[in-house]
Amino acid sequence: MRGRVRLFSLSLLVVSLAFAAVAGVVLAKSTARSGTVFVGPGRSIQAAVNHARPGTTIIVRGTHRESVVIRKDGLRLLGRHAVIRPPARPGPCGSVGLCVLGDVNPATGQVAGYVSGVGIFGFTVRDFDEFGIFALGARDATFMHNRAVDNGEYGIAAFDSTGTRMISNITSGSTGEAGLYVGDSPHANATVVGNDSYGNEFGILVRHATHGRIAGNNFHDNCLGALFLADEPGPAGAFRMAGNMVRDNTRSCPAHEEIPDISGVGVAILGAHDVSLAGNSITGNVASGPSIFKGGVVVVRGLGGTPPKDNSVVGNTIVRNGPDIFWDGSGSGNRFVGNRCNTSVPGGLCRR
Repeated sequence: MRGRVRLFSLSLLVVSLAFAAVAGVVLAKSTARSGTVFVGPGRSIQAAVNHARPGTTIIVRGTHRESVVIRKDGLRLLGRHAVIRPPARPGPCGSVGLCVLGDVNPATGQVAGYVSGVGIFGFTVRDFDEFGIFALGARDATFMHNRAVDNGEYGIAAFDSTGTRMISNITSGSTGEAGLYVGDSPHANATVVGNDSYGNEFGILVRHATHGRIAGNNFHDNCLGALFLADEPGPAGAFRMAGNMVRDNTRSCPAHEEIPDISGVGVAILGAHDVSLAGNSITGNVASGPSIFKGGVVVVRGLGGTPPKDNSVVGNTIVRNGPDIFWDGSGSGNRFVGNRCNTSVPGGLCRR
């Protein structure tokens, strides 16, 4: 949430200056025939990106202390035992490892044009203060088989983007916010499949974003496993969450900024609409510290008061939580049907 504010304090002028600083330096070997560039230890990934044509594949090996910005369509970065760590000074996107950046107005933060078809595969990105892998103004970006470890706010995040695919990544140690984030995207159409997200404040956070699929992930040992958050700055919903394991989210996170104390929550729907939870295993989510709400599945008003609407919790296994289901009774069209569970507030939700 706060990462967006920090990013917009930077100017695209800074981006252009950073590009100019390396424009005359080529530190990568290329094979033009195959459209492939190889970047080894001691060479610059950013230089390779700057000189690549759209559609080029860049294969990276070794450890690199860089903050890389990608603004060309169709670039594919493939990591082969590749590690990205912070440079001595923050890059154009701030303290961010790999940044996919569209045409963004630095004064307003509005996206004027999208960068399309970028793929990032097989990297370990760690120890950045803000983001491990970050997209702003991206269309059809794919992040697959990456490890985002101990990045302060977000592991892998997409803002103001559409068609984002987050597949088979590992995100851990983002204790300031979320391992995975989809936000500020009214037409997100996001696919989040097969990820392992643990040791964060939120395993995944969906905020001011609509339309997407979350399937086959493992959200565990966070303060809250999966959060759908509406209200400011806008609605969230129309996501289908199916076949996930949401377990043992028992960490305790103290309040910060607009987020209250939180602990022991599996899936939370806060003022969101048309979220479908089906066929998930939601177990062992018990608070270890103070929390504004608790439970395996929590359906309540948003922090700004928006009631949840037309959400369905159907056919899940929700056991050994404290309680299994918590609903504040607000909203309309919310359904709790056919779940295997034992405890609920109010009582009786597990018998429907």
